[in-house]
Amino acid sequence: MKYVCSVCGYVYDEEKENKLFSDLPDTWACPWCKAPKALFGPKEDGPGEAVAVERPEAVQSGSGEEDALGTGAAGDRMASAGELSVMCSNLARGCEKQYRPEEEALFRQLAEYFAARIPDEEDAGMEQLASMTAQDLAEGYPALSAEASAKADRGTLRICTWGEKVTRIQDVLINRYIKEGSAFLKDTDVWVCSVCGFIYTGDTPPELCPVCKVPDWKFEKMEGRVSG
Repeated sequence: MKYVCSVCGYVYDEEKENKLFSDLPDTWACPWCKAPKALFGPKEDGPGEAVAVERPEAVQSGSGEEDALGTGAAGDRMASAGELSVMCSNLARGCEKQYRPEEEALFRQLAEYFAARIPDEEDAGMEQLASMTAQDLAEGYPALSAEASAKADRGTLRICTWGEKVTRIQDVLINRYIKEGSAFLKDTDVWVCSVCGFIYTGDTPPELCPVCKVPDWKFEKMEGRVSG
């Protein structure tokens, strides 16, 4: 039987490996992207292979407080300062890829403007981040993917594919940090793909991004904060 990684598509073939997938230890990880064993599912034959991966339970999203920039009519929610900052930052990166330095600089200014207006979160922490990530996997991506499929929006479907894979790895790392603290990052480096956001831990980045397949020079090394 074959099992496929839901993040990078690596296939574990029991016949070739001469070992049952179920016999692998729980600490075993994907050799390509380091996704844990739990993110593998049986590989189905035929077009459009399906991966059976258990989704986390939906998480309720807090108290419904009004966001930084208010709410719109008819239940529509206006983007928060944090969301606008991220949006402008992404647009700046897009302009950079298109060699449009003037527009890039303007979007970066806007990103900094909104970032400076993000209110402090009283309950901010890794547990809250884990809850938000779980909610994205359980509700956000399925809903967006369904809407994009209904409208045959291939661009958004690609975003959903990459985004969900990246979020799965992010969810793994967040929960590992909650359990082990910063110890699991000791004596290793953290790399982030500048194209899709895939996070990789290791001395060097992978030769190809497991998610979007760009070369290793597209990865950026993250520097930790100085404590004390």
